[in-house]
Amino acid sequence: MAQDDPPKGTDKSTEWAEFRTDLAEDRNIMAMERTFAGWMRTAFAAIGIGLGFRAVFGEFQPPWLAKAIATMFIVGGAWLAVTAERRACKTLARLDPHEFEAISTPNFKVMAYAVATGSAILVAGLWILNDGDLTG
Repeated sequence: MAQDDPPKGTDKSTEWAEFRTDLAEDRNIMAMERTFAGWMRTAFAAIGIGLGFRAVFGEFQPPWLAKAIATMFIVGGAWLAVTAERRACKTLARLDPHEFEAISTPNFKVMAYAVATGSAILVAGLWILNDGDLTG
């Protein structure tokens, strides 16, 4: 008898109810994965807004203000990625896949922390790679 098999002596309606519950849990996992993807898209959008702000308002006066606003959006995108990973991993820990294989927790971590690391490098480049002048 497999782990997910109903105990002997249960009626068919109980067996089907348990199967539907298992499928509902699978749907919740898939919904969590879609939600994670949505948060990652939002993180990338925030990073893109930061880059766009810096590009459009590069000659802004004072010059550090455009960098500061761009930095807020980029750091916000990194924060969104890490927060999405933490929520996805907590949700995945509470749920059990039954009929399909869910994305593994390390994949969520790799993606989120890659976005956060890339954001940190982007912010550093934004402030440092301007001939070393932090004001221009």
